[in-house]
Amino acid sequence: MKVIIAIVVIIALTILIVWLIDKFVPKKLKPAINLVLWALIIFLGYLTFMSVYKEIQFNQLKDKRYKVVIEQLIDIRDTQLAYKEVNGEYASSFEKLIKFVDSAKVPITQRRDSTVLDEERTKAFGGVETMKTITLIDTLDYYSVKDSLWKGPDQNRYKTMMNVSVGKAGAKFKLESGKLDDISVFAVYATKQDILDGEDQYLIEKEKQAFSVAGVKGPTVKIGSMEEVNTNGNWGKDLSNKQ
Repeated sequence: MKVIIAIVVIIALTILIVWLIDKFVPKKLKPAINLVLWALIIFLGYLTFMSVYKEIQFNQLKDKRYKVVIEQLIDIRDTQLAYKEVNGEYASSFEKLIKFVDSAKVPITQRRDSTVLDEERTKAFGGVETMKTITLIDTLDYYSVKDSLWKGPDQNRYKTMMNVSVGKAGAKFKLESGKLDDISVFAVYATKQDILDGEDQYLIEKEKQAFSVAGVKGPTVKIGSMEEVNTNGNWGKDLSNKQ
């Protein structure tokens, strides 16, 4: 924005100079000087247009790449949730997640309440039957993690789930997991620097500082958190309707 303002100011000053020349410079010199100055105005106008247009192009490419990364993160998050359902905690590595997808079947359960005799209270009340309610969990069936969460024409993409599909060649997601007040938490993220690799660095630096509700907040595109119990992403609904 500062560059654009500077260019606009220079253009305005150049126009003023043209006017002053037209007013005070001898007629013989006017054509040559005016030609040079108008050429300068056109050049600066071109620079202004390109600086704005380049940012528009960057924003379009940025959103396109973010959407690809977000879809990957949602797949990883859903696999982590299935892993926790079976193992009681989140996976600490992509290798564990891949092995899990290869063979795991997750139970489909149903919770129901049932009334049974409370033997201790019955004994305490001298043989007067006292009932209590308990919750039973029935296993109805099992579903394949691979067939359920990674279905589609490229079902084997789970084997490379750690790779960021856009931006810097060889870039990988970072995966963390652990406990927060005895509750399992996890986070998976990729840096904007990697995702937007190949674009102008000043635009990438500007995007790292973004705090837009509609965009992606902070220097990474991330799902989950190690600081709070949260399995959502740090992006707005304009980029994905999934959470």
